[in-house]
Amino acid sequence: MISLHEGKGARTKRSRDRAFLLHLELTGAQPRVWRQLLVRESMWLSRLHEAIQVAFDWFDYQTHSFQFDDLRYGNPLQRDDLVVEDDRDVTLATVDLEHRARGVYQYHFGPGWQLELRLEGIQPLAKGKVYPICVAGERAGPPEDCGGLEAFHDMLACIQEPHTELGREWLEWLGPDYDPAACKLEAINKALRKVGR
Repeated sequence: MISLHEGKGARTKRSRDRAFLLHLELTGAQPRVWRQLLVRESMWLSRLHEAIQVAFDWFDYQTHSFQFDDLRYGNPLQRDDLVVEDDRDVTLATVDLEHRARGVYQYHFGPGWQLELRLEGIQPLAKGKVYPICVAGERAGPPEDCGGLEAFHDMLACIQEPHTELGREWLEWLGPDYDPAACKLEAINKALRKVGR
């Protein structure tokens, strides 16, 4: 009897996709600002970038990169000794995240933001669950264009004094919906449903 697969080589079992529990923390922020994302290990780094943008309420106006040891991925760039490979061609599985202690996500290379990225756990995919999911977090992400970490800390101090001129200016610039103490998981997850795997 002739097999349907004859001449095509042995059938290979497709490896099962797993879910990675990632911890992302804004470097240097006091008080701490962090998110915990549950993502597929087959997720493209470009999609993880989109998920991070949503989770921290940023708008993708600036350049970004991921760094894992000596490997850099993000907006493609080659300048002098700096090479950033295209993150649209790489998945979390490809960078072998489960065997790395940590990674770094940088957003806006000027006075911008740096997140430490750590793998906190691996689990089987849950049937019927849509990934990515933000499962936990603390505090609102800093406003994208507030001027970097030092300016963010100044902003937090100023809005505690709404009767001062600087306090009023910051509150007017931020708008009435900005609450630095709130991590709005429901809103984050609603927006994450639009991000592909």
